[in-house]
Amino acid sequence: MISIDSSLTINDDGWCSSLPRASCPNFDARPAATPISLLVIHNISLPPGEFGGGWIEALFSNTLNCDAHPYFDQLRGVKVSAHFLVRRDGRILQFVSANDRAWHAGVSEFKGRQRCNDFSVGIELEGSDFENFCDAQYQSLAILTSSLTAKYPITDVVGHQHIAPDRKTDPGPCFDWQRFRQEFSAKTLTQFGAAPNECVLRFPV
Repeated sequence: MISIDSSLTINDDGWCSSLPRASCPNFDARPAATPISLLVIHNISLPPGEFGGGWIEALFSNTLNCDAHPYFDQLRGVKVSAHFLVRRDGRILQFVSANDRAWHAGVSEFKGRQRCNDFSVGIELEGSDFENFCDAQYQSLAILTSSLTAKYPITDVVGHQHIAPDRKTDPGPCFDWQRFRQEFSAKTLTQFGAAPNECVLRFPV
């Protein structure tokens, strides 16, 4: 398990200087005067159900060799991204500044608002709908979430399944929302001494 700095800081430019950055051209500017108020949790594995390797980074950088695996054929020309990826061992990669709009949610809606990419941060967990996530991932996700809520006026956290239920199922039934909530609460108390209002999230029921 990789040890992640428990006091990650998101800089004013939207980057965390202590995290490695991965190349990603798939982003653009958010609409003007649009606060970041939503955190969206995803899962991803390439090929599906297989972990490790550099396929995710290749997909997000538009360098995926679509002849390398039969599944990749359907990904030709796809341009997607997320702000962060949390690996199985807890390592975090950052692809896009949190200030910018990553292309992670697609056609989506949250509480009557369309285009969730406009006002959300997307975090990919290396995983699938069919396998439990790792202890290290919950710990790193809690640290990252605490840092993001300290920087931005994020009020809600959801899964991709909640904002695009007709298309998506992730992070899926193997993601333990109660554990995530508990890890986040514990991390916020440790980092701030108390849970400040801006760090109290609404979780899916």
